[in-house]
Amino acid sequence: MRRAAIERLLPAAYQRAAGPGSVLGALLDVMEALHAPDEAVLADVDALFGPYRTPDGFVAYLTRWVAMDHVVAAPRADAPLPLPVGRLRDLVAHGALLARWRGTPYGMRTALELATGVTGFVLDEPPERPFHLVVRVPPAAADRLALVTRIVEAEKPAAVTVEVVASPAATEPAGTEPADPVPADPVPALPRPPSDAAPAGPDAAEPAAGVATVRAVGRAHVPAPLPHDPPEEPS
Repeated sequence: MRRAAIERLLPAAYQRAAGPGSVLGALLDVMEALHAPDEAVLADVDALFGPYRTPDGFVAYLTRWVAMDHVVAAPRADAPLPLPVGRLRDLVAHGALLARWRGTPYGMRTALELATGVTGFVLDEPPERPFHLVVRVPPAAADRLALVTRIVEAEKPAAVTVEVVASPAATEPAGTEPADPVPADPVPALPRPPSDAAPAGPDAAEPAAGVATVRAVGRAHVPAPLPHDPPEEPS
């Protein structure tokens, strides 16, 4: 609060005594200086809650607001994040979309691709094992199985058992040339939501073909609702 604003709150006798060089005037100057840091925060407080504007240290806190804090689960508060902060911002920005499709193949695949920056996750439902889901991890994400497992456990329906396995292509035969290194922040491509929302169980339907392009990791584009989206959101 500015000195002039504080002075207007005082009785008229005090306002007359708060002239330049007075003790009361000096006290008002001190009060203005003490209020300045808080005023600066309040002037731009909305930036704290924007996924792409908030400081890096506040992004992990925002994951709690969108029920994605299991992604950053760590034994210590000062432990490093398990994924780049840009991908964490993408997850926060897509929080409403992920909550809408939680419990569906599309929702699980989208969360995995946003968190890892890798596409190619395959969700298999063996016919001989009802209510069981096998998540096949592409080679580029084989070194992040702990992160993938946490996301799968949180995104799957409660009645479904799950198994996370690395793709066989993740292990290269001896004597072969190593594959080109995967970029640190590849651009994920979100699959188009299915026409009917279905749980990731034995009767789950695979999402329709097509992708919705995400521009850049750390600035992902939230896909617009499709015309054929179901009228009711999945439970």
